[in-house]
Amino acid sequence: MLATGKVRSLRHGLQGMQALMSSSKETSAQWQSADVVPAAAVSSANSAVASGPDAGVAAAAAAVSGGVEAGAEPVGKKEHVAWKLFRGVIYLAGAAAVGGSAYVSYAYKVEDVEGYVSSLRSSANFKASEDVNLIERMRRSAYSTSVSGVAKVADYYLELRRSIEDQVRGFSAPSTSKLLPDLLPQEKHIYTLVLDLNETIVFSDWKRDRGWSTFKRPGVDAFLEQLAQYYEIVIYSDQLSFYVDPILDRLDPKGCIRYRLSRDATQYIDGKHMRDISKLNRDPARVIYLAGHAAETTLQPENALTVKPWKLETEDTTLLDLLPFLEYVARNRPTDIRAVLASYQGHDIPSEFRLRHKEYQRRMQERKQQSRFWRGSSINRSSQ
Repeated sequence: MLATGKVRSLRHGLQGMQALMSSSKETSAQWQSADVVPAAAVSSANSAVASGPDAGVAAAAAAVSGGVEAGAEPVGKKEHVAWKLFRGVIYLAGAAAVGGSAYVSYAYKVEDVEGYVSSLRSSANFKASEDVNLIERMRRSAYSTSVSGVAKVADYYLELRRSIEDQVRGFSAPSTSKLLPDLLPQEKHIYTLVLDLNETIVFSDWKRDRGWSTFKRPGVDAFLEQLAQYYEIVIYSDQLSFYVDPILDRLDPKGCIRYRLSRDATQYIDGKHMRDISKLNRDPARVIYLAGHAAETTLQPENALTVKPWKLETEDTTLLDLLPFLEYVARNRPTDIRAVLASYQGHDIPSEFRLRHKEYQRRMQERKQQSRFWRGSSINRSSQ
């Protein structure tokens, strides 16, 4: 009875192992390892059971032990390592493509890339002559094929980049092509004085104990009140309107500034918000753009009048020193202010204007004296 029970237990165990092997094949390849009893071991154990219970138990144990010792590296583990390697290569290739595209977009303009792609296409269309040998033809054919593939990838990059730049241009360009309304007919002769805000007529500073504070440049009140009689004054800032409007509300209670333009009126180019004088709806020959960094922040540097940036210097007199020059321009109305500004390039305008004005007064005085001399001579002749 005891032997019969052992035989039944062994048969039930072998049947369970067979069922386990069948289910493992259906669920996962990872179960096909040395832990599973091979089919040959099961068959040898069955034959041993038929000859005797003790022999069956010994044969089954030997078969299981031999299967464990002779088992090779799991197939599932090999596949897992291979998949990781393949996935790593894909990730590296994708990162290289993204990094290369980013560098090309930063370092080269679209026109430069188009020229390079055009030369690639030309080299790809090269045909080997019939005189070269077969190996050379195959080599050139392989080169042409690879270059054609690179050119197609470059074409896709150009198409994608143009699309992205068109989208960005929609956000970076001014909201309208006419930033200011038309001048009234009686004001056609008036010049437009465009002023930057920060470091030109105010300075904003942050400190831990008081946070943000904005300070007026010395002489700004007199500057605005005096020039409002001669100019159409416009603030053109690269800051957002919620920053610009509260400052100007306090700075200009008398309304000397006619119009306020903020960041949405600038042109975003190469990381900078540039002022575009051509969008002001004014004659560029009658526009002066005055700022601490004027030539660097406008698309029309010929209209720029650069002053020293103000950073809280208490003894600063820049704005008051410019009043005589700006008043003279408004009264004499030169045909093209750009030619006047070009003549002052490289000079300190207030100092150079004083020298020129003195020279002008001296010449006018000489003319008056000469006129008196000739007038006196004519009177003497008539009396004789």
